[in-house]
Amino acid sequence: MPDPSTEPRPTRFRTGTLSPRKPTRFSYRPDRDERAAIASDLGLLALHALDLTGEIRPVGRDELLLEAVLTASADQACSVTLVPVPARIAESVRRRYVAGLSDPEGDEAEMPEDDTVEPMPEVIDLAEVAAEALSLALPLYPRAPGAEFAPALHAADGIAPLKDADLKPFAGLQGLAERLQAKDESGSDEER
Repeated sequence: MPDPSTEPRPTRFRTGTLSPRKPTRFSYRPDRDERAAIASDLGLLALHALDLTGEIRPVGRDELLLEAVLTASADQACSVTLVPVPARIAESVRRRYVAGLSDPEGDEAEMPEDDTVEPMPEVIDLAEVAAEALSLALPLYPRAPGAEFAPALHAADGIAPLKDADLKPFAGLQGLAERLQAKDESGSDEER
């Protein structure tokens, strides 16, 4: 008898064939090659583990709700030094698929209050859901411990490079105001 844990599990569900009464449970754990492809797509150095476990259940006649937990272990490049920075992700994932809902068209569109609502697709692809949820959960600018941005000063030979203080034209006025106030206070003491 085959071991159920080693049997392939579906990763794509046709929405028209899902049960209208009971939840469809799933567990998506991509193999090493699939993780490498996802890591490449997301610009990761490595994706050691990825798991999306949850269920898709009907809500009324024209709506499906996907609720899951995403866990992942990945290495990202430090935004300062490019050394590997480990990331551990544990996020709740929620998508509401609504029939008859259309994507906004045109150059400008309002963002809906509930950002989990999407038009009902023909197929729910767990690999796409997991990759999207992972990309949203990863730190935007990972930084290795102790990595600091150092100021870079550049100028042509013989020219002093500009510093941040040089670009603040009103910084000198602060010093002048303080000196005038000190002179005013010392002058008022002499008059008394």
